[in-house]
Amino acid sequence: MTISTVLKTPIEPIRYSRALFWLVSLHIFIIAISNYLVQIPVELFGFITTWGAVTFPFIFLITDLTVRIFGQNLARRIIFFAMLPALVISYYFSVVFSNGQFVGHEHLLDFNLFVFRIVLASFSAYVVGQLLDIQVFNRLRRLSIWWIAPLVSTFIGNLVDSFCFFAIAFYKSPDPFMASHWVEIGAMDYLFKIVMGVFIFLPLYGVILAKLQKILAGK
Repeated sequence: MTISTVLKTPIEPIRYSRALFWLVSLHIFIIAISNYLVQIPVELFGFITTWGAVTFPFIFLITDLTVRIFGQNLARRIIFFAMLPALVISYYFSVVFSNGQFVGHEHLLDFNLFVFRIVLASFSAYVVGQLLDIQVFNRLRRLSIWWIAPLVSTFIGNLVDSFCFFAIAFYKSPDPFMASHWVEIGAMDYLFKIVMGVFIFLPLYGVILAKLQKILAGK
């Protein structure tokens, strides 16, 4: 039994609600931890990036698997329920943490436009990137070759995500360095995500898909 055969079986309401709850929670968790880890730089494979760039692409993997197994309707509902908590949590982590260090909740009382632009950029990139990823993936997942859909969605989804984030956050930013170099930094961020996606997330996707196929087939 293939996973496409399994998908023809209607999902029970309880299983659907449970899947929605856990997938929304997982999205919010990844966004929260990524907004904290984005403050911590790291050098990987010769690239200077942040730990947030390592954790955030997991959302694309989760979304792609959700679309393939449960369909795009559930994936859209996940985005809908996760986006507002993600916005609030992103602002919280960006204000009370600086360079990975806790600086106190009193900073929440002062509106920070620079931080808000970064949070808005993160929020916008998440929503636009995920919805586009769902559309691309839902069309390609009908192909018999399983890796084409996640590979294409990795390239397109991460491109939109990186461009939206850096353009909204740092175009004409009060930070002179970021205002002058956001295009180059965004390009390197995108390149790093592609390398991670092709050599780490795509093989991981195949392993998880095979496991889920056996579970859903009752093996």
